[in-house]
Amino acid sequence: MAKRGGLGRGLDALISEANAETGSEPEATLPIEKIVRNPGQPRKNFDEDALAELADSIKQNGVLQPILVRKKGNKYEIVAGERRYQASKLAGLKEIPAVVREINDDEVFQLALIENLQRADLSPIEEAKGYKQLLESQGLTQEGLARILSKSRSTIANTLRLMDLPAEIQDMMEQGLLTAGHARAILAVPTEEGRIKLAQKVVTESLTVRQTEHLAPLYSVERAEVKPRQAAPQSFKRAARELRRMLDTNVKVKQVRGKNKIEIEFKDEEQLARILAQIQPGAEVEEEDETWE
Repeated sequence: MAKRGGLGRGLDALISEANAETGSEPEATLPIEKIVRNPGQPRKNFDEDALAELADSIKQNGVLQPILVRKKGNKYEIVAGERRYQASKLAGLKEIPAVVREINDDEVFQLALIENLQRADLSPIEEAKGYKQLLESQGLTQEGLARILSKSRSTIANTLRLMDLPAEIQDMMEQGLLTAGHARAILAVPTEEGRIKLAQKVVTESLTVRQTEHLAPLYSVERAEVKPRQAAPQSFKRAARELRRMLDTNVKVKQVRGKNKIEIEFKDEEQLARILAQIQPGAEVEEEDETWE
């Protein structure tokens, strides 16, 4: 059974509280100057064009849904309805309809987050962060969160995967430079470095999601670090030249896997016997019943 958070009323009750706001008569008409923003508002970016459209609608029709606030000293802090408040200010309103409720600090954050997830046009990464915050604060499973928000579990899971992206790519998404489709294609790349490089290419060249999907395998191949080959010491070269002169055959003095080796070439047993006699006079090659490997 999914664990509920430590909030007094639980997540279902909080959602009902936020939804009830839209269908109730405003309990008060408050001066705009008495309204203050919620410093913990999960939504950080608001689309200016969308706010301007909402402001035009408010000028013509008024605020159709009251905002939800709580008393904060001699002011009223927004719990839900940040966009309506911003648009009302933009429209030049002096007052705004509001529902006033007694809500504690934890519930303020939860209600603001839920309202954003249900009603605002969030960027995919903002939505992912919202899901993560709800899962952590309420101790819910993905299935539980999907049920509460009326979404499929796969939608919740796929959105949460965006949190696996590097911060640099998450910033691109918040700025609207990358879509969720781009992000899913980029997630196919296993390394952080590869993901960042692909994301930068997508943004720079304005690539489509399909083009990003086709490029992802190319960025999935980890390039092995090529170490520069170290030159053999001069002493190795001098020894090889001297041995070649002395033995009258090709000789290499080299380092292989940290070990120094001398390689002496010979064509047949006769040349091998001659080389051995030069190295150790009087020595002979003994024939044994062995097969060379």
